[in-house]
Amino acid sequence: MSQDDPIDQLRRVYVRNALERDDLDADPILQFQRWFEEACERIDTEPNAMTLATVDPQGAPAARIVLLKLFDREGFVFFTNLESRKAVHIEHNQAVALLFWWPELGRQIEIDGVAERISNAEAAKYFMTRPRGSQLGAWVSHQSEVLTSRKALEMKLDEIKRKFSKREVPLPSFWGGYRVVPSAIEFWQGQPDRLHDRFRYVLEGEGWRMRRLAP
Repeated sequence: MSQDDPIDQLRRVYVRNALERDDLDADPILQFQRWFEEACERIDTEPNAMTLATVDPQGAPAARIVLLKLFDREGFVFFTNLESRKAVHIEHNQAVALLFWWPELGRQIEIDGVAERISNAEAAKYFMTRPRGSQLGAWVSHQSEVLTSRKALEMKLDEIKRKFSKREVPLPSFWGGYRVVPSAIEFWQGQPDRLHDRFRYVLEGEGWRMRRLAP
C-alpha cells in the first residue's frame, strides 16, 4: 500500500450468490462440514487456520491463530502446550470464541462455546501422527515463557534430539488438546453493498435454532 492507496479506501466488493435459509442444513455441524470441505478444495494455505479468542484472569481479551485438527458432533479440537498463555486463560475461564475467515470464498464462521481438555489418550493418538520435527518441537518450546535468545532454543532442540535419538518421541506431560463445545455457530457470506448474509445457530435444549441476522 502507498500514499496513493489510503487505508480508508481499501474495500472489497463481494459478488457471490446470496445465502438463503434453504441453502443451509438444519444441523450447523453438517453445515460447517460442507463449508469446510469447500474451503479445503479452494484454499491452498491452511484452510483449517482459525482465530482463538480467550480472556485472561483480569478480564482482558487475547487472540491468536491456531489450527483445527479435528471436528465432530462433540466440538472443534486444537492442540497446544498446556502451560501456554492460552491454556492459562482457558483454565481460568473456559468461555472462548473461534473464527474462520476464508477471503477466497468471502466467508466467515464464528463459533462460541466452552473449551474442555481432551483425554491424554486422544492427545497421544494425534501426537503420534505428527512429523518427528513437530514432536521434538513440542518438547523444546515452553510456550509463552521468556527466552534469553534463539540460540538457547536451538541448544535445547539439540539436547532433545540426542535424548530421543534411538526411540519414538513420547507425548510430553505438558502438551495436549482442547475441544471447543459450541453453544452458537454463525455463518457469514459476503454480499454487495455490505448487505452481508448472516445466519446464527444457537443451541437451545437438545436442538439448534437458526435465525437470520442483520449485516
